Amino acid sequence: LTPQASSSQAIVCADPAFIVERKSALQGICITHAHEDHVGAIADLWPRLRAPIYATPFTAEVMRRKLAERGLEGKAKVVIVPVDSEHTIGNFTISWVSMTHSVPEPSALLIHTPLGKIFHTADWKIDMSPGIGKRFDIDRIKALGQQELLAVVGDSTNATKPGQSHSESACYHGLRETIRKQQGRVIVACFASNIARLISLVKIAKQSGRYLCLLGRSLENMVSAARVTGYWPNDVELVEPQHIGYLPANEVLAVATGSQGEPRAALARLANDSHRLLSLDDGDTVIFSSIIIPGNEKPIERMLALFEKRNIKTVLSETYPLPIHASGHPNRDELKQLYNWLQPEMVIPTHGEPQHLAAHAEIAKTQGIRKTFVGKNGDLFRLRPQPSIRRNVIPAGRIALIRD
Repeated sequence: LTPQASSSQAIVCADPAFIVERKSALQGICITHAHEDHVGAIADLWPRLRAPIYATPFTAEVMRRKLAERGLEGKAKVVIVPVDSEHTIGNFTISWVSMTHSVPEPSALLIHTPLGKIFHTADWKIDMSPGIGKRFDIDRIKALGQQELLAVVGDSTNATKPGQSHSESACYHGLRETIRKQQGRVIVACFASNIARLISLVKIAKQSGRYLCLLGRSLENMVSAARVTGYWPNDVELVEPQHIGYLPANEVLAVATGSQGEPRAALARLANDSHRLLSLDDGDTVIFSSIIIPGNEKPIERMLALFEKRNIKTVLSETYPLPIHASGHPNRDELKQLYNWLQPEMVIPTHGEPQHLAAHAEIAKTQGIRKTFVGKNGDLFRLRPQPSIRRNVIPAGRIALIRD
Protein backbone atom coordinates (compact mmCIF):
# COMPACT_ATOMS: atom_id res chain seq x y z
CA LEU A 1 0.00 0.00 0.00
CA THR A 2 1.23 3.44 -0.84
CA PRO A 3 -0.40 6.74 0.18
CA GLN A 4 -1.10 7.97 -3.32
CA ALA A 5 -2.09 6.37 -6.58
CA SER A 6 -0.09 6.91 -9.75
CA SER A 7 -1.40 6.79 -13.30
CA SER A 8 0.18 3.34 -13.72
CA GLN A 9 -1.96 1.80 -10.98
CA ALA A 10 -5.03 -0.09 -12.23
CA ILE A 11 -6.47 -0.78 -8.77
CA VAL A 12 -7.12 1.80 -6.06
CA CYS A 13 -9.25 1.91 -2.92
CA ALA A 14 -10.29 4.50 -0.38
CA ASP A 15 -7.58 5.42 2.13
CA PRO A 16 -8.59 3.76 5.45
CA ALA A 17 -6.28 6.00 7.54
CA PHE A 18 -9.18 7.39 9.63
CA ILE A 19 -10.09 3.86 10.77
CA VAL A 20 -6.46 2.71 11.09
CA GLU A 21 -5.78 5.56 13.51
CA ARG A 22 -8.68 4.29 15.65
CA LYS A 23 -8.27 0.56 15.12
CA SER A 24 -8.05 -0.08 18.87
CA ALA A 25 -11.77 0.80 18.96
CA LEU A 26 -12.61 -1.31 15.89
CA GLN A 27 -14.75 -4.24 17.05
CA GLY A 28 -15.10 -6.15 13.79
CA ILE A 29 -15.45 -6.05 10.02
CA CYS A 30 -18.85 -7.18 8.69
CA ILE A 31 -19.02 -8.30 5.05
CA THR A 32 -22.58 -8.19 3.71
CA HIS A 33 -22.08 -10.20 0.50
CA ALA A 34 -19.51 -11.58 -1.91
CA HIS A 35 -19.40 -8.97 -4.66
CA GLU A 36 -15.96 -7.65 -5.52
CA ASP A 37 -16.73 -4.06 -4.47
CA HIS A 38 -17.65 -5.32 -1.00
CA VAL A 39 -15.05 -8.02 -0.37
CA GLY A 40 -12.33 -7.48 -2.99
CA ALA A 41 -10.01 -5.29 -0.91
CA ILE A 42 -10.15 -7.35 2.28
CA ALA A 43 -6.70 -8.90 1.81
CA ASP A 44 -5.22 -5.41 1.38
CA LEU A 45 -7.12 -3.80 4.26
CA TRP A 46 -6.98 -6.51 6.92
CA PRO A 47 -3.19 -6.23 7.60
CA ARG A 48 -3.81 -2.59 8.52
CA LEU A 49 -6.96 -3.17 10.56
CA ARG A 50 -6.45 -6.66 12.08
CA ALA A 51 -9.99 -7.00 13.38
CA PRO A 52 -12.15 -10.15 13.24
CA ILE A 53 -14.12 -10.53 10.01
CA TYR A 54 -17.75 -11.67 10.05
CA ALA A 55 -19.48 -13.17 7.01
CA THR A 56 -22.08 -15.76 6.00
CA PRO A 57 -20.82 -19.12 4.59
CA PHE A 58 -20.75 -18.35 0.85
CA THR A 59 -19.24 -14.91 1.38
CA ALA A 60 -16.68 -16.37 3.77
CA GLU A 61 -15.68 -19.02 1.22
CA VAL A 62 -15.11 -16.41 -1.49
CA MET A 63 -13.16 -14.28 1.00
CA ARG A 64 -11.11 -17.27 2.20
CA ARG A 65 -9.74 -17.73 -1.31
CA LYS A 66 -8.75 -14.09 -1.52
CA LEU A 67 -6.97 -14.27 1.81
CA ALA A 68 -5.23 -17.52 0.79
CA GLU A 69 -3.87 -15.90 -2.38
CA ARG A 70 -2.10 -13.37 -0.18
CA GLY A 71 -0.89 -15.84 2.44
CA LEU A 72 -3.37 -14.59 5.04
CA GLU A 73 -5.55 -17.67 5.48
CA GLY A 74 -5.36 -18.70 9.11
CA LYS A 75 -3.91 -15.33 10.11
CA ALA A 76 -7.05 -13.25 9.72
CA LYS A 77 -9.77 -14.34 12.13
CA VAL A 78 -12.91 -15.14 10.10
CA VAL A 79 -16.15 -15.79 11.97
CA ILE A 80 -18.73 -17.60 9.82
CA VAL A 81 -22.21 -16.44 10.79
CA PRO A 82 -25.31 -18.42 9.78
CA VAL A 83 -27.80 -16.70 7.46
CA ASP A 84 -30.38 -14.68 9.46
CA SER A 85 -28.45 -14.98 12.72
CA GLU A 86 -27.59 -12.50 15.47
CA HIS A 87 -24.18 -11.88 17.02
CA THR A 88 -22.67 -9.65 19.65
CA ILE A 89 -19.61 -7.84 18.33
CA GLY A 90 -17.99 -5.70 20.99
CA ASN A 91 -20.55 -3.12 22.10
CA PHE A 92 -22.95 -3.92 19.25
CA THR A 93 -25.52 -6.59 18.55
CA ILE A 94 -25.74 -7.28 14.82
CA SER A 95 -28.63 -9.09 13.14
CA TRP A 96 -27.97 -10.45 9.65
CA VAL A 97 -31.18 -10.01 7.60
CA SER A 98 -31.56 -11.95 4.36
CA MET A 99 -32.29 -9.79 1.31
CA THR A 100 -32.39 -10.56 -2.43
CA HIS A 101 -29.60 -9.47 -4.76
CA SER A 102 -27.53 -11.00 -7.58
CA VAL A 103 -25.27 -13.22 -5.45
CA PRO A 104 -25.95 -15.91 -2.82
CA GLU A 105 -26.60 -14.85 0.78
CA PRO A 106 -26.97 -11.06 0.45
CA SER A 107 -27.55 -9.65 3.91
CA ALA A 108 -28.62 -6.37 5.38
CA LEU A 109 -27.40 -5.53 8.88
CA LEU A 110 -29.62 -4.43 11.74
CA ILE A 111 -27.19 -2.76 14.11
CA HIS A 112 -28.38 -2.47 17.71
CA THR A 113 -26.67 0.39 19.58
CA PRO A 114 -27.38 1.94 22.99
CA LEU A 115 -28.70 5.04 21.17
CA GLY A 116 -30.90 3.38 18.57
CA LYS A 117 -31.15 0.82 15.79
CA ILE A 118 -29.56 1.34 12.39
CA PHE A 119 -30.60 -0.70 9.36
CA HIS A 120 -27.88 -0.96 6.69
CA THR A 121 -29.49 -2.40 3.56
CA ALA A 122 -26.21 -3.20 1.76
CA ASP A 123 -27.06 -4.16 -1.88
CA TRP A 124 -30.61 -5.39 -2.36
CA LYS A 125 -33.75 -5.50 -4.50
CA ILE A 126 -37.26 -6.92 -4.15
CA ASP A 127 -37.25 -10.29 -5.93
CA MET A 128 -39.97 -12.83 -5.22
CA SER A 129 -38.32 -15.41 -7.48
CA PRO A 130 -34.54 -14.97 -7.15
CA GLY A 131 -33.47 -18.33 -8.58
CA ILE A 132 -31.51 -19.45 -5.52
CA GLY A 133 -31.80 -18.60 -1.87
CA LYS A 134 -34.77 -17.09 -0.08
CA ARG A 135 -37.36 -14.89 -1.75
CA PHE A 136 -37.67 -11.32 -0.46
CA ASP A 137 -39.28 -11.55 2.98
CA ILE A 138 -41.84 -8.74 3.13
CA ASP A 139 -43.10 -9.76 6.57
CA ARG A 140 -39.59 -9.60 8.03
CA ILE A 141 -39.05 -6.11 6.66
CA LYS A 142 -42.44 -4.94 7.90
CA ALA A 143 -41.56 -6.28 11.36
CA LEU A 144 -38.38 -4.19 11.34
CA GLY A 145 -40.55 -1.13 10.76
CA GLN A 146 -42.20 -1.77 14.13
CA GLN A 147 -38.86 -1.37 15.94
CA GLU A 148 -38.50 2.43 15.73
CA LEU A 149 -35.43 2.56 13.53
CA LEU A 150 -33.10 5.46 14.14
CA ALA A 151 -31.68 5.38 10.60
CA VAL A 152 -31.59 3.47 7.35
CA VAL A 153 -28.31 3.51 5.42
CA GLY A 154 -29.42 2.49 1.95
CA ASP A 155 -28.39 1.42 -1.55
CA SER A 156 -28.87 4.25 -4.10
CA THR A 157 -27.53 2.60 -7.27
CA ASN A 158 -30.81 2.59 -9.21
CA ALA A 159 -32.56 5.48 -7.45
CA THR A 160 -32.90 7.38 -10.74
CA LYS A 161 -34.57 4.47 -12.55
CA PRO A 162 -38.39 4.34 -12.62
CA GLY A 163 -40.54 1.35 -11.74
CA GLN A 164 -39.22 -1.91 -10.37
CA SER A 165 -36.20 -4.04 -11.27
CA HIS A 166 -36.64 -7.29 -13.21
CA SER A 167 -36.84 -10.56 -11.30
CA GLU A 168 -34.08 -13.10 -11.92
CA SER A 169 -36.79 -15.49 -13.15
CA ALA A 170 -37.72 -13.04 -15.92
CA CYS A 171 -34.09 -13.00 -16.97
CA TYR A 172 -34.13 -16.80 -17.23
CA HIS A 173 -37.11 -16.72 -19.60
CA GLY A 174 -35.56 -13.94 -21.70
CA LEU A 175 -32.26 -15.80 -22.06
CA ARG A 176 -34.00 -19.09 -22.88
CA GLU A 177 -36.02 -17.54 -25.70
CA THR A 178 -32.98 -15.73 -27.06
CA ILE A 179 -30.59 -18.69 -26.98
CA ARG A 180 -33.00 -21.21 -28.50
CA LYS A 181 -33.26 -19.08 -31.67
CA GLN A 182 -29.51 -19.07 -32.35
CA GLN A 183 -27.91 -21.44 -34.85
CA GLY A 184 -24.19 -21.11 -34.15
CA ARG A 185 -22.13 -20.92 -30.97
CA VAL A 186 -23.56 -18.80 -28.17
CA ILE A 187 -21.34 -16.94 -25.72
CA VAL A 188 -22.97 -15.30 -22.70
CA ALA A 189 -21.08 -12.59 -20.85
CA CYS A 190 -22.23 -12.08 -17.27
CA PHE A 191 -20.87 -11.31 -13.83
CA ALA A 192 -19.17 -14.37 -12.33
CA SER A 193 -20.79 -14.01 -8.92
CA ASN A 194 -24.34 -14.35 -10.26
CA ILE A 195 -24.74 -18.03 -9.41
CA ALA A 196 -28.50 -17.94 -10.09
CA ARG A 197 -27.80 -16.72 -13.64
CA LEU A 198 -25.25 -19.49 -14.16
CA ILE A 199 -27.69 -22.13 -12.95
CA SER A 200 -30.31 -20.70 -15.32
CA LEU A 201 -27.83 -21.09 -18.18
CA VAL A 202 -27.19 -24.69 -17.13
CA LYS A 203 -30.93 -25.39 -17.48
CA ILE A 204 -31.12 -23.54 -20.80
CA ALA A 205 -28.16 -25.51 -22.18
CA LYS A 206 -29.91 -28.77 -21.40
CA GLN A 207 -33.21 -27.57 -22.87
CA SER A 208 -31.58 -26.35 -26.09
CA GLY A 209 -29.30 -29.35 -26.71
CA ARG A 210 -26.13 -27.46 -25.91
CA TYR A 211 -23.17 -28.10 -23.62
CA LEU A 212 -22.10 -25.44 -21.13
CA CYS A 213 -18.55 -24.46 -20.29
CA LEU A 214 -16.99 -21.67 -18.28
CA LEU A 215 -14.30 -19.44 -19.77
CA GLY A 216 -12.49 -17.43 -17.13
CA ARG A 217 -10.82 -17.99 -13.78
CA SER A 218 -13.29 -15.92 -11.76
CA LEU A 219 -16.21 -18.00 -13.10
CA GLU A 220 -14.48 -21.23 -12.14
CA ASN A 221 -13.66 -19.83 -8.71
CA MET A 222 -17.23 -18.71 -8.01
CA VAL A 223 -18.73 -22.03 -9.12
CA SER A 224 -16.22 -23.82 -6.90
CA ALA A 225 -17.30 -21.68 -3.94
CA ALA A 226 -20.94 -22.43 -4.76
CA ARG A 227 -20.20 -26.17 -4.78
CA VAL A 228 -18.46 -26.02 -1.41
CA THR A 229 -21.36 -24.15 0.20
CA GLY A 230 -24.15 -26.20 -1.39
CA TYR A 231 -25.51 -23.71 -3.91
CA TRP A 232 -24.44 -25.59 -7.05
CA PRO A 233 -26.60 -28.56 -8.17
CA ASN A 234 -24.81 -31.88 -7.69
CA ASP A 235 -26.13 -33.33 -10.96
CA VAL A 236 -24.77 -30.58 -13.21
CA GLU A 237 -21.95 -31.50 -15.57
CA LEU A 238 -19.91 -28.78 -17.21
CA VAL A 239 -17.77 -29.29 -20.29
CA GLU A 240 -14.08 -28.80 -19.64
CA PRO A 241 -12.90 -25.65 -21.46
CA GLN A 242 -10.22 -27.57 -23.38
CA HIS A 243 -12.95 -29.69 -25.00
CA ILE A 244 -15.38 -26.96 -26.07
CA GLY A 245 -13.57 -26.19 -29.32
CA TYR A 246 -14.21 -29.70 -30.65
CA LEU A 247 -18.01 -29.53 -30.36
CA PRO A 248 -20.31 -28.64 -33.30
CA ALA A 249 -21.13 -24.94 -33.27
CA ASN A 250 -24.83 -25.45 -32.54
CA GLU A 251 -24.00 -27.44 -29.39
CA VAL A 252 -21.81 -24.78 -27.77
CA LEU A 253 -22.99 -22.53 -24.94
CA ALA A 254 -20.14 -20.82 -23.10
CA VAL A 255 -20.14 -18.28 -20.30
CA ALA A 256 -17.25 -15.83 -20.49
CA THR A 257 -15.74 -13.26 -18.16
CA GLY A 258 -15.06 -9.75 -19.40
CA SER A 259 -18.46 -8.14 -19.95
CA GLN A 260 -16.95 -4.73 -19.14
CA GLY A 261 -14.29 -4.93 -21.87
CA GLU A 262 -11.41 -5.98 -19.61
CA PRO A 263 -8.54 -6.52 -22.06
CA ARG A 264 -7.18 -9.75 -20.55
CA ALA A 265 -10.53 -11.42 -19.90
CA ALA A 266 -11.92 -14.32 -21.92
CA LEU A 267 -14.41 -12.21 -23.90
CA ALA A 268 -11.75 -9.78 -25.14
CA ARG A 269 -9.63 -12.73 -26.29
CA LEU A 270 -12.62 -14.16 -28.15
CA ALA A 271 -13.19 -10.74 -29.75
CA ASN A 272 -9.64 -10.47 -31.10
CA ASP A 273 -9.49 -14.22 -31.86
CA SER A 274 -6.63 -14.90 -29.47
CA HIS A 275 -8.37 -17.28 -27.07
CA ARG A 276 -6.32 -20.48 -26.90
CA LEU A 277 -9.32 -22.84 -26.51
CA LEU A 278 -12.12 -21.42 -28.65
CA SER A 279 -12.48 -19.44 -31.86
CA LEU A 280 -15.70 -17.79 -33.00
CA ASP A 281 -16.99 -17.70 -36.57
CA ASP A 282 -19.45 -15.82 -38.74
CA GLY A 283 -22.93 -16.68 -37.44
CA ASP A 284 -22.00 -17.06 -33.79
CA THR A 285 -23.69 -14.89 -31.14
CA VAL A 286 -22.42 -13.04 -28.07
CA ILE A 287 -25.08 -12.11 -25.49
CA PHE A 288 -24.30 -9.47 -22.89
CA SER A 289 -26.31 -10.61 -19.86
CA SER A 290 -24.97 -7.59 -18.01
CA ILE A 291 -25.13 -3.82 -17.99
CA ILE A 292 -22.54 -1.35 -19.21
CA ILE A 293 -21.09 0.08 -16.01
CA PRO A 294 -20.46 3.84 -16.43
CA GLY A 295 -16.82 4.42 -17.33
CA ASN A 296 -16.51 1.21 -19.36
CA GLU A 297 -18.24 2.45 -22.52
CA LYS A 298 -15.10 2.83 -24.64
CA PRO A 299 -13.51 -0.60 -24.01
CA ILE A 300 -16.88 -2.26 -24.62
CA GLU A 301 -17.34 -0.30 -27.85
CA ARG A 302 -13.90 -1.43 -29.04
CA MET A 303 -14.80 -5.04 -28.29
CA LEU A 304 -18.15 -4.76 -30.06
CA ALA A 305 -16.41 -3.34 -33.13
CA LEU A 306 -14.12 -6.38 -33.26
CA PHE A 307 -17.10 -8.74 -33.16
CA GLU A 308 -18.93 -6.75 -35.82
CA LYS A 309 -15.91 -6.81 -38.12
CA ARG A 310 -15.99 -10.63 -37.98
CA ASN A 311 -19.78 -10.84 -38.52
CA ILE A 312 -20.35 -12.14 -35.00
CA LYS A 313 -23.75 -11.05 -33.74
CA THR A 314 -23.93 -9.18 -30.41
CA VAL A 315 -26.97 -8.73 -28.18
CA LEU A 316 -26.92 -5.98 -25.54
CA SER A 317 -29.31 -6.00 -22.59
CA GLU A 318 -29.82 -2.22 -22.78
CA THR A 319 -31.35 -2.35 -26.28
CA TYR A 320 -32.83 -5.84 -26.41
CA PRO A 321 -36.65 -6.22 -26.07
CA LEU A 322 -36.50 -9.28 -23.78
CA PRO A 323 -35.05 -9.17 -20.24
CA ILE A 324 -31.65 -10.87 -20.50
CA HIS A 325 -30.16 -9.10 -17.49
CA ALA A 326 -31.69 -8.32 -14.10
CA SER A 327 -30.13 -5.66 -11.91
CA GLY A 328 -29.49 -6.52 -8.29
CA HIS A 329 -30.46 -3.05 -7.04
CA PRO A 330 -33.79 -1.38 -6.21
CA ASN A 331 -35.50 1.00 -8.62
CA ARG A 332 -37.59 3.95 -7.42
CA ASP A 333 -40.75 1.99 -6.65
CA GLU A 334 -38.82 -0.52 -4.54
CA LEU A 335 -37.23 2.27 -2.52
CA LYS A 336 -40.65 3.84 -1.98
CA GLN A 337 -42.01 0.53 -0.77
CA LEU A 338 -39.08 0.00 1.60
CA TYR A 339 -39.63 3.34 3.33
CA ASN A 340 -43.37 2.80 3.42
CA TRP A 341 -42.60 -0.33 5.45
CA LEU A 342 -39.72 0.91 7.60
CA GLN A 343 -40.48 4.59 8.36
CA PRO A 344 -37.11 5.33 10.04
CA GLU A 345 -36.33 8.59 11.77
CA MET A 346 -33.73 9.40 9.13
CA VAL A 347 -32.26 8.10 5.85
CA ILE A 348 -28.62 8.17 4.78
CA PRO A 349 -28.26 7.33 1.06
CA THR A 350 -25.07 5.52 0.10
CA HIS A 351 -23.57 3.45 -2.74
CA GLY A 352 -23.99 5.64 -5.81
CA GLU A 353 -22.92 8.82 -7.56
CA PRO A 354 -24.12 12.21 -6.24
CA GLN A 355 -27.18 12.20 -8.52
CA HIS A 356 -28.20 8.77 -7.20
CA LEU A 357 -27.79 9.85 -3.56
CA ALA A 358 -29.87 12.98 -4.16
CA ALA A 359 -32.60 11.00 -5.94
CA HIS A 360 -32.68 8.48 -3.07
CA ALA A 361 -33.13 11.27 -0.52
CA GLU A 362 -36.03 12.74 -2.49
CA ILE A 363 -37.74 9.34 -2.67
CA ALA A 364 -37.44 8.97 1.11
CA LYS A 365 -39.01 12.40 1.59
CA THR A 366 -41.99 11.45 -0.55
CA GLN A 367 -42.63 8.61 1.90
CA GLY A 368 -42.70 10.93 4.90
CA ILE A 369 -39.06 10.67 6.03
CA ARG A 370 -38.22 14.25 7.00
CA LYS A 371 -34.53 13.81 7.82
CA THR A 372 -32.25 12.78 4.97
CA PHE A 373 -28.50 13.29 5.01
CA VAL A 374 -26.68 13.25 1.68
CA GLY A 375 -22.95 13.18 2.25
CA LYS A 376 -19.74 13.40 0.28
CA ASN A 377 -16.37 11.74 0.72
CA GLY A 378 -14.82 13.05 3.93
CA ASP A 379 -18.10 13.88 5.70
CA LEU A 380 -18.78 12.60 9.22
CA PHE A 381 -22.36 11.66 10.17
CA ARG A 382 -23.56 12.19 13.73
CA LEU A 383 -26.80 10.37 14.55
CA ARG A 384 -27.14 11.23 18.23
CA PRO A 385 -27.80 13.32 20.25
CA GLN A 386 -28.40 15.87 17.49
CA PRO A 387 -28.35 14.37 13.97
CA SER A 388 -26.01 16.31 11.69
CA ILE A 389 -23.23 16.11 9.12
CA ARG A 390 -19.79 17.56 9.73
CA ARG A 391 -18.51 18.39 6.28
CA ASN A 392 -15.05 17.44 5.01
CA VAL A 393 -13.52 16.61 8.39
CA ILE A 394 -12.04 13.21 7.46
CA PRO A 395 -9.14 12.79 5.01
CA ALA A 396 -10.68 10.91 2.07
CA GLY A 397 -7.89 10.19 -0.37
CA ARG A 398 -7.08 7.03 -2.31
CA ILE A 399 -4.34 4.48 -2.05
CA ALA A 400 -2.90 2.32 -4.80
CA LEU A 401 -2.79 -1.42 -4.26
CA ILE A 402 0.74 -2.59 -5.10
CA ARG A 403 1.20 -6.29 -5.80
CA ASP A 404 4.40 -8.13 -6.57
